[in-house]
Amino acid sequence: MLRIVEARALPKFRLWIKFQDGKRGTVDLSDLVGKGVFSKFKEPGFFASVSIDEESHTVAWPGGIDLAPESLYEEITGKSPLRATHA
Repeated sequence: MLRIVEARALPKFRLWIKFQDGKRGTVDLSDLVGKGVFSKFKEPGFFASVSIDEESHTVAWPGGIDLAPESLYEEITGKSPLRATHA
């Protein structure tokens, strides 16, 4: 199972993320701001309230907002998690 072990909100709607396999990097989520549930990102301090969900091991915000760890991993590493574990 793919797990995020650390996450930090950065300026301009970016997240620094570290995975359990040691891979780490920054993802730009600014393209989500204002869309659907991500409209909350515009609220002062909301984006910075990111945490790691204990059950799904991905980044999450209050109200059940989260992102798939697989897509974040692929954006950071350029590899799908499945290919990375079999490479």
